[in-house]
Amino acid sequence: MNIKNTLKADAKKQGKRLASNRPEDERLSIGSSFAYGFQHVLTMYGGIIAVPLIVGQAAGLSPADIGILIAAALFMGGLATLLQTIGVPFFGSQLPLVQGVSFASVATMVAIVSGGGGLPAVFGAVIVSAAIGLLIAPVFFKIVRFFPPVVTGTVITTIGLTLMPVAANWAMGGNRTAENYGSMANIGLAAVTLVLVLLLSKVGSATISRLSILLAMVAGTIIAVVTGMADFSKVGQGPIAAFPTPFHLGAPTFEIAAIISMVIVVLVILTETMADILAVGEIVGTKVDSKRIAAGLRADMGSSLVAPIFGSFTQSAFAQNVGLVAVTKIKSRYVVAAGGVILVILGLLPVMGRVVAAVPTAVLGGAGIVLFGTVAASGIRTLAKVEYKNNMNLIIVAASIGFGMIPIAAPTFYDQFPSWFSTIFHSGISSAAVMAILLNLLFNHLKAGNSENQSVFVAGTGRVIREEDLKCLEHGDRFENGKLIDCEGKEVPVQSSEKASDH
Repeated sequence: MNIKNTLKADAKKQGKRLASNRPEDERLSIGSSFAYGFQHVLTMYGGIIAVPLIVGQAAGLSPADIGILIAAALFMGGLATLLQTIGVPFFGSQLPLVQGVSFASVATMVAIVSGGGGLPAVFGAVIVSAAIGLLIAPVFFKIVRFFPPVVTGTVITTIGLTLMPVAANWAMGGNRTAENYGSMANIGLAAVTLVLVLLLSKVGSATISRLSILLAMVAGTIIAVVTGMADFSKVGQGPIAAFPTPFHLGAPTFEIAAIISMVIVVLVILTETMADILAVGEIVGTKVDSKRIAAGLRADMGSSLVAPIFGSFTQSAFAQNVGLVAVTKIKSRYVVAAGGVILVILGLLPVMGRVVAAVPTAVLGGAGIVLFGTVAASGIRTLAKVEYKNNMNLIIVAASIGFGMIPIAAPTFYDQFPSWFSTIFHSGISSAAVMAILLNLLFNHLKAGNSENQSVFVAGTGRVIREEDLKCLEHGDRFENGKLIDCEGKEVPVQSSEKASDH
């Protein structure tokens, strides 16, 4: 009897060990982990440095200070990645997710900076909005139904579109007061970089294709050095290695309008990160429940809350790295954690940030056209999954994107409005998000008063057949394989409208 009980106990322990053997818990050798981790870093490197570059230039920072912003972005991205992958109680999904500065916040942060608040107002808005995000993270999956693809797809598309003027300004040289602004030399350098991105994307090697933007920027910079269009003389000014200084670029200030704008962005980030958690869980083949989602969202918001202290911004999961997990089939979270360690090390080397900051603006412009266009294309891909038949989703998308384009097409549109209002709606992403959320609530949740044909938009979303065409059909007529067949099984010839009019 004792032997039987012992066997049962052993079997139970073995079952627990097997149950805890999750695919994401696989451990590779240290060398393999860091090699694959470095691949993750290269995949997201262009995206993570783009945000501090855009915001730093909008704030008018010196190359040295932009270098500090870049170093801070890498440092915080590494810490956030470690928190997400390794996890501590209540924080971290323990999935192979790479974290970094969220691209969704760029347009809003540029609007805050341009509105006179500067980086301190951005830091304050990030802190407060992240704290709000942290509070709602445990229950966010319950309210995510208010952020369906028709809303998130609209917002992501608008993010890409609102950033295109930034890419165009970069391609022209970046500095509107410079003598060579808009010169053929600048635009030509941007064009060469763009062509290189496209050609490298076509190369048969998957690795080169994935790194096409980074490699094209390197090649474009080399061309700029040869032609005398690049200046790396200030790279050596400053320490090679340094720990990020808290509030080096100013203590945070708290402006209501800026905070409201950033809260909208945080809602979008939470939605995107939850989607990434679910996606990578499916790719890895592991169980993802509400507790795990909440822990992952807390890691997002917790790292975002701390980020401004070191001079960085909102953190989120990088979707392109989710794709890399699917391509490589390397499911270990420890591999991504190794990538997080690499990011932390890079963040402790501000000289790397100064090197990136010295890259000619025109080169950034050529790469930015593809980079920002990719964001817009991702939003369009999301919108392609939306059902438009017999509903008002088409008008939701149309009105929201149109509303989001107003501050881009007419930057002075809101100049006569109260400052709090103009700060919120001067950002295309905030404008589109507010409109999309409100219209989605109005048409898809508050259905009182809805009818089958509310407007011309509904009629245009489904199939329509004219009454006179129906009168031509006879009893028993049917379509088979694209042909009209009568009740006797004979094909009925179908004439084009041009031939029909000749008779």
